[in-house]
Amino acid sequence: MTKTAFYLLSFTWGLPITLAGCAAAAMHILCGHKPKKWGYCWYFEYGERHWGGMSLGIFFFKDKSLSTHIKNHEHGHAIQNCWLGPLMPFIIAIPSFSRYWYREYQMRVRHVQPRTHYDAVWFEGQATRLGTELIRQISEKKNSEK
Repeated sequence: MTKTAFYLLSFTWGLPITLAGCAAAAMHILCGHKPKKWGYCWYFEYGERHWGGMSLGIFFFKDKSLSTHIKNHEHGHAIQNCWLGPLMPFIIAIPSFSRYWYREYQMRVRHVQPRTHYDAVWFEGQATRLGTELIRQISEKKNSEK
């Protein structure tokens, strides 16, 4: 996906989630947080606990871990938003949110480890693959321009 296509789709077809991300990003900036760039997205880091991340269009929010996996994964959700647009909340965002909190409940309250890897469900695995591939392509392009 080209940068132009990513932003065009994010601000047209994917506008509902992107607008929520813009509002959340504005609140973070007003509270003194500075965004960082990853691929075509901007992200905010906070919280020491390893809670992972959350994507809202071209913005994502993550813990302070050094995980490139989380950044790639959340960027992948931004790509899914470009593809699914107004269907994103129903096909990916709500199921992802629900699944995350169900797994947290299982681990923290019931002390049961999940039987499957986080990326085992199609929309999480797809997000990781999409984000990782896009970041690889961006990196290759930058290296070839040097």
